[in-house]
Amino acid sequence: MIARAPIVVVIAVLGVALVISALVAVCLGPVSIAPGDVTSIVGAHLAGGGTPGPADFIVWNLRVPRVLQGVFVGAGLAAAGLLTQAMVRNPLGEPFILGLTSGAGAGAVFVLTTFGAGVAGLLTLPLAAFGGAVVAALVVFGLSRTAGRIQAGRMVMTGIAIGQLLAGAISFMVLRTRDSDAQRQILFWLLGSLAGAQWPLALTCAAIVLLLLVCSAAGAARLNLLVLGDDGAASLGLEAARARAVLLVIVALLTGTIVAVSGSIGFIGLIVPNLTRLLVGADHRRALPVAVLLGALVIVWADTAARLVLAPTELPIGILTAAIGVPLFLVVLRRSATGTVGLS
Repeated sequence: MIARAPIVVVIAVLGVALVISALVAVCLGPVSIAPGDVTSIVGAHLAGGGTPGPADFIVWNLRVPRVLQGVFVGAGLAAAGLLTQAMVRNPLGEPFILGLTSGAGAGAVFVLTTFGAGVAGLLTLPLAAFGGAVVAALVVFGLSRTAGRIQAGRMVMTGIAIGQLLAGAISFMVLRTRDSDAQRQILFWLLGSLAGAQWPLALTCAAIVLLLLVCSAAGAARLNLLVLGDDGAASLGLEAARARAVLLVIVALLTGTIVAVSGSIGFIGLIVPNLTRLLVGADHRRALPVAVLLGALVIVWADTAARLVLAPTELPIGILTAAIGVPLFLVVLRRSATGTVGLS
């Protein structure tokens, strides 16, 4: 059985590891920059100045926004997975099974195949992905209601069906287009990448994800009631249908925002929440902050590896998250006492 460390210790260790990892990630690249130079450049910009030169441009304009975006992408993916698993009462839940990831992908692919890769500017593609996730959430929400209530099982089945339908639509749009540049961009984008990180996108992603994380943390205690089932939650004063509706909105906004700026990065929403519960237990008041930090840490290192493994060629980050995360999850799962990772 895996021993569970004190929550304060876990959060402190992960927080320090994340800060150090972010600094190392900014230092590493085709052009290596010393940690002292990185801190000087960042400090100068935060103070309202700057040191013109190649190193300053690389650090402040390229790597810092990319790492910042990676931190909040990882945090948001982990939180979305944790919330989804509580919402559907299944440790295998993640935004993908609700069709939200496919909805975001369909929105972005529609823009790329209809208007071409050159027209999809800084905001066009993110807005299309965000809108696709929200529309998918509304469809799942509408079709999951039975007698005014949202049922977890019906939500999962509806989400899977909508996701498969949208996946087929994405394949059709890719085959229909003759724009080779758009096809390449779609392939790379569907596998996830932080290569397009810029300050406007990074700051927008950070603000939205942070706001949604605060809202999620405020309701963490209610998540513990939701996993007891509708009757159990109702006996303790929680209306499960309304709680699921609120969670669906939060997960849709998280998914839409993240896919909009980074594409579809798989497995983080599935693996990180389950590893978190093995580490600190199923109480969402403990699990949520740990999952957020762990997800951010995983994405920062996965993106760093994606930049360096085949440099100067860059790998889609989704390939690395699948290749590293899934075997790690299976090893931890096999070593657990029961062979399962429960929600309670």
